[in-house]
Amino acid sequence: MLNIADTLHRWCREERPFSLATVVDVTGSAPLPVGTSVAVDEDGNAVGSISGGCVEGAVYELCREVLHGQGPPQRAWFGYSDDDAFAVGLTCGGELDVLVQRIDPAAQPHLGAALAEAVQGRPAAVAQVVDGPLAGATLSVLGDSWIADSALGEGPTGRAVADRATAQLRVGRTAILSLGGDADTCPEKLSVLVHAAATRPRMLIFGAIDFAAALAQAGRFLGYRVTVCDARPVFATEARFPHADEVVVDWPHRYLAQTAVDGRTAVCVLTHDAKFDIPLLRLALDLPVGYVGAMGSRRTHDERLRRLREAGVTEHQLARMRSPIGLDLGARTPEETAISITAEIIAQANQSTGLPLTRVTGPIHRVSGAASGILLKARAD
Repeated sequence: MLNIADTLHRWCREERPFSLATVVDVTGSAPLPVGTSVAVDEDGNAVGSISGGCVEGAVYELCREVLHGQGPPQRAWFGYSDDDAFAVGLTCGGELDVLVQRIDPAAQPHLGAALAEAVQGRPAAVAQVVDGPLAGATLSVLGDSWIADSALGEGPTGRAVADRATAQLRVGRTAILSLGGDADTCPEKLSVLVHAAATRPRMLIFGAIDFAAALAQAGRFLGYRVTVCDARPVFATEARFPHADEVVVDWPHRYLAQTAVDGRTAVCVLTHDAKFDIPLLRLALDLPVGYVGAMGSRRTHDERLRRLREAGVTEHQLARMRSPIGLDLGARTPEETAISITAEIIAQANQSTGLPLTRVTGPIHRVSGAASGILLKARAD
């Protein structure tokens, strides 16, 4: 749903009914993740993609059928087969489970409110019941409050869904959750897809150098809120870093100590100057951030390790540091180096190997180890 938030927000504002087809389960290699949606309005206008093209036609027709029939939500399964792979199947060999339902913005105004928050970059979540007796019911989390369809209501079931949606919003991850079956907290046994529109993750770049300018551009392209920090005002200027969301003049460790970070934050230390690096890395390696990388040669890396050990950093903490920073791509220019660094950040976030796909077996698209503890997949029989 969030992949087409702009258009859905406009349709909700115009109170234009539409059908929404959403990926609720993925098996094997499939191009797009759970939570990705296609929508079709009453005029036949379509937006979004759920398969990169190979099942879009079949999904479009199903959306039209559900929208004009005004019937209950439908589940559809698309998978690979030798006979119809090039007709409606997934030629990549994966399988998709899709929920198609009719959305009436006039009757579900909370959806428009949640989408408006998402479009503005503010945190919001939409919970969509994808399995069980309440399939198709929705609930939105806005700030400290939540609003549900009448089917969910404000009773134990609605509160249970709201609690889980709020928890997913807190970690900023879209996921399928199983809940219910408890008479006291949630009588109905449900499978719920939570679309979490969290604030952008942060990329903190320390060192106002040419490599930082290229990395800021790459980070912003990937959706990070980028900060460049350096203690030298002559170098840390907005003119030199037009792609950064903010440029801060401060000692790196002092800035890091007072700014907000979380498990999605990437800390990139490009200063390779001990007077900046050591206090900064000592702090960064003690924080619950997702990535810590430091630029420098092998000699700089060895000297950095020695100084950090002398500063009391443990071996367990040092194992978190990516140094020298980036993957081995043979990068030389600032732009190539930025790709090397961001590739490593992506690989670490997804707990992937960073190896060429020709040397890796198994599905190309898979649930990362980091997500597997949160993504509880449910299939309808």
